[in-house]
Amino acid sequence: MKKIISLLVISFCISNGIAQTYKVSKKINIVGDEGWDYLAVDDVNQHLFVSHGSVVNVIDLKTDKTIATIPDTKGVHGIAIANDLNKAFITDGKDNAVTIVNLTTFELIEKVTIEGQKPDALLYDKFTQKVFTYNAKSNDATVLDAVTNKVIKTIPLEGKPEFSVTNTKGLIYINIEDKNQIKTIDAKTLEVTATWSIAPGDEPSGLAIDLETNRLFSVCGNNLMVIVDAANGKVITTLPIEDGCDGVAFDTKKKLAFSSNGIGTITVVKEENANTFSVQETVKTQKGARTIALNKTTNQLYLSTADFGAKPEPTTEKPKPRASLMPNSFVVLVVESSK
Repeated sequence: MKKIISLLVISFCISNGIAQTYKVSKKINIVGDEGWDYLAVDDVNQHLFVSHGSVVNVIDLKTDKTIATIPDTKGVHGIAIANDLNKAFITDGKDNAVTIVNLTTFELIEKVTIEGQKPDALLYDKFTQKVFTYNAKSNDATVLDAVTNKVIKTIPLEGKPEFSVTNTKGLIYINIEDKNQIKTIDAKTLEVTATWSIAPGDEPSGLAIDLETNRLFSVCGNNLMVIVDAANGKVITTLPIEDGCDGVAFDTKKKLAFSSNGIGTITVVKEENANTFSVQETVKTQKGARTIALNKTTNQLYLSTADFGAKPEPTTEKPKPRASLMPNSFVVLVVESSK
């Protein structure tokens, strides 16, 4: 009887499109015990750039081996790949700087100091060959000419910027975490052109875009993915995700959005068409895996995390203490579909 019930459950899940297809296929071990934030895939060279405390680890995705460690990136957060310029841009949050390295030799090209305070996420816009760094403490964006590495302008954003995407045609979209907004920037004039509320979404962090349907996927701290029309800012729908999200990726080939949830899951959302979306499955990952990167060539997903020790008791000085990291446990999870 139990066997029959199990078969019925499996049949129901498959018929309703919620069969489990994604899973952690392997873990890539990386030396070092510091914290982490974003990852970025160099699709051309098949390298993975992993933020890791005060360095960036570069992994060869054909061998899963660390082939370079980029030093002196204190408080590293964001990484942007510019294949057309053979450059990687990295934010150094504690130095208020952007480190620029050669994509193939990983040698330092230049370290550019900026006026923006605590640079976090950043974006390379190939259409205008500009880099946008989003500065968490000064609530603005610093724009660099990606060819000359010179600072062009600082754009006030009137709120804490998080992740950003480009429509590849001159328009930039940024999540504003503390205002529950998405702002748009004209990449040519470097002016804010629109401000949209994404209520009921609260504390948006990760942002992705489907360039074909012109839809934005904003993941929020109140366990919602908010899907927005990128033409006018209209909220199309919201879908439930799980705790601790900080990143989202979109697979154009499969029409899937992936929310990386720090609780230890990925919420997979299917785009049926421009106005119809549903949760396809929830994938078990590992606690702390809150940021995500997609390999457009292999369709694999990458998430950084580590094992955690006991969480200290709150004190006046540290009311929200973080659990310690277990030594030699830092890994990149590789998640892929069985289909």
